[in-house]
Amino acid sequence: MNTLRQVKVGSSAKVVKLHGEGAVKRRIMDMGITKGVEVHVRKVAPLGDPIEVTVRGYELSIRLADAENIEVE
Repeated sequence: MNTLRQVKVGSSAKVVKLHGEGAVKRRIMDMGITKGVEVHVRKVAPLGDPIEVTVRGYELSIRLADAENIEVE
């Protein structure tokens, strides 16, 4: 299983499934990350957390703990 956390800077991936439960999963979905959407990893913070991604035409910063719950292909 590949997660968004493993995607390299400058690469894109398609969301296959969201893991997690309750408020965590709901927050990820509210940010626009849903099954089938294309996510492009733009950059990583100097200390490695968070990562900045482009999803549905806007920039979004995601903590690595949340990126671990997003399965991609």
